[in-house]
Amino acid sequence: MSEHILSKDLQPKTNRWKFILGELKPKGKLLTPFNIISVPVILLGLVLIIIRFWKGLSSITNLSQEVPWGLWIGFDVVTGVAFAGGAYVLTFMVYILRMEKYHSIVRVTVLNGFLAYLFYAGALLLDLGRPWNVINPIIGNSFGTSSVLFLVAWHFMLYMLAELIEFSPAIAEWLGAERARRILKSLTIGAVIFGITLSTLHQSGLGALFLMAKGKIHPLWYSEFIPILFFVSSIFAGLSMVIFEGSITHRVFSHQLAKGSHKSHDQILRGLAKICSVAMFAYLFLKILDLVHGHHLSHLYTSWGAWYLVEIIGFVMIPMFLFIRGVKTGEPFIIKLASLMTLIGIILNRLNISVIGFNWMAVDRYIPTWMEFEVTFAVLFLEIWIFRWVLHRLPVLRPIEEVVKSQNIERS
Repeated sequence: MSEHILSKDLQPKTNRWKFILGELKPKGKLLTPFNIISVPVILLGLVLIIIRFWKGLSSITNLSQEVPWGLWIGFDVVTGVAFAGGAYVLTFMVYILRMEKYHSIVRVTVLNGFLAYLFYAGALLLDLGRPWNVINPIIGNSFGTSSVLFLVAWHFMLYMLAELIEFSPAIAEWLGAERARRILKSLTIGAVIFGITLSTLHQSGLGALFLMAKGKIHPLWYSEFIPILFFVSSIFAGLSMVIFEGSITHRVFSHQLAKGSHKSHDQILRGLAKICSVAMFAYLFLKILDLVHGHHLSHLYTSWGAWYLVEIIGFVMIPMFLFIRGVKTGEPFIIKLASLMTLIGIILNRLNISVIGFNWMAVDRYIPTWMEFEVTFAVLFLEIWIFRWVLHRLPVLRPIEEVVKSQNIERS
């Protein structure tokens, strides 16, 4: 799209507040299966969150002084950040390596990454016994500026800002702010480089947090290479999420996609599957090397070892071979199946480190309450609602001309 055509399409809204209020109106059917399931879950989750802040963590969770990190940290933060890794990988591929065939999915991937970080930051506030103390790791109070938590907090916060800048041209196009769009677009490459640097640091930084828990994490999951393993796994975790979520988005929002996008979508899947298979091979090699080097082979003959093999063989090795087969045959179903299995494997790995294999020798083990699961699903559903709202209105999947055309039809 040329700048001349874009400038012509971006007519400034005479009353932006009125326009935004008009965009808040629901679009499409209200009584869909997803809405019927998600709305009660979200409402119940909001009630439980109010109870949590009113009566404290113990009112709805099984967290304690001995187990301060539970499901909300293990899944919403540690696992969720890995799933959001597709944003930094894809922006690196498109803006740095100039792999233009992936350009069509950059905006939707960055949007997903930004919303993921935004909601996982909210989930972090839920987990803190005193939420107002969230400022401590940011200013270095009580922790110090040399702590890993201080670095992760700043990386996390600045990366959210970088992703917002990367996505902001789409917001400017939606609002018809041509001058703002030009300025924000000029900042994109700088934000991408800054974001990639930050993301690689905090992906490994999350792993570094667990280096201080050597006596608490089961030997099969504890490793001096946890930061590297977290970083490498974030590559195929993020791209698997792009494949899985992109396939659903491609189906649900097919009316927004250009003609011929089906063929290019399959080519994109094959390209992403190839990268996933290489990253998974590197991850598997590091895991085997660590297992032998750390003298942990004897643990494989225990029940913990069987659970470890389920994770490694069932959800790393098998999906890796499925990705390879998918690349060779070009069958989208195999690639999508591999991505789903990979996502399950990442969930298992992160929860094994942060919840299941944490305090593994303790007599009283931490088991999340049903309310912790409910709040987790509520946060996830709310994120999907906002993600869907944005896709219906902003030029994320469709060009700006189509957005302007639909807005004109609605106003008429």
